[in-house]
Amino acid sequence: MHYELKDLRLFQAIAEAGNLSAGAAAMHLTASSASYRLKNLEYAVGSPLFIRTPKGMSLTPAGEVLARHARKLLADVQTMHAELGAYSRNLRGSVRLLVNSSSLNSFIIPSLARFLTTNTNFNVDLKEQESPTISQAIEEGQADIGVGAGLEERPSLRRELYAVDRLVCVVQPGHPLTHAASTAFADVLAHDLVSVDRNSSNFLYLSHQARLAGLPMQVRVHVHNFSALIYMVQAGVGAAVVPFSTAQEAARQGLVVALPLTDPWAARELYLVHANEPGQADLVREFAGILLNDPQVAATRDEH
Repeated sequence: MHYELKDLRLFQAIAEAGNLSAGAAAMHLTASSASYRLKNLEYAVGSPLFIRTPKGMSLTPAGEVLARHARKLLADVQTMHAELGAYSRNLRGSVRLLVNSSSLNSFIIPSLARFLTTNTNFNVDLKEQESPTISQAIEEGQADIGVGAGLEERPSLRRELYAVDRLVCVVQPGHPLTHAASTAFADVLAHDLVSVDRNSSNFLYLSHQARLAGLPMQVRVHVHNFSALIYMVQAGVGAAVVPFSTAQEAARQGLVVALPLTDPWAARELYLVHANEPGQADLVREFAGILLNDPQVAATRDEH
């Protein structure tokens, strides 16, 4: 049998309230969502857990057994979280972080979400910036840490490989470009495109490559993020060039086709930089290490 902790907490809340709506409210769920979860739990158990009457809900014999074990299990989980909390870094303070658009959407946002939920006394001032300007901004003290593509080495900065991501062309299944297993950027430019915002580092980088190729970008629409872009591609509005990590899930589901670009510049190494000086704050150095050692980020370096 498979049980989710959230379902067990909902079951406990309903049992304590004797009412589905009240239990759902305690878990910040709608009554319909709570009812659906409860039905799934009863299906997993193989027996009804509540007797439903006009006056409320009471436990069945199977529900009594589950309630007894759920109380102990959830108490043990809470104790475990409290004990493990003593070993967390629990950083205090704030860090200013500059990142380019591909690292922002592919790695930084998921990484920060995982970290900040367990480090409530730590804040991040996060801003997007084009890669070629990030190193200079860190040198000038505009931010503490920068992450971008192809950041050059500078004596005043400590530079480390952060992640490796590859630009791919994403198209709707059946698009003419899917006749080959890969494609060149010049061939992509022969088709209608969709793109993220004109000020994004992704669009600026691709515009630069198009100028070097002497070809125009036929962009039909600019959208605010990669999720919206993938939706447009899926709908057949046009092709797009994005980091593979932003299209990986949609490609896995068969919603789009991700074609590797054959151009050498499509393999993008993302670097992390921060000031390389004795006065560098310990907090900045420690947080830089946290970003570098996120397992999902480190895995991309291992595959490179």
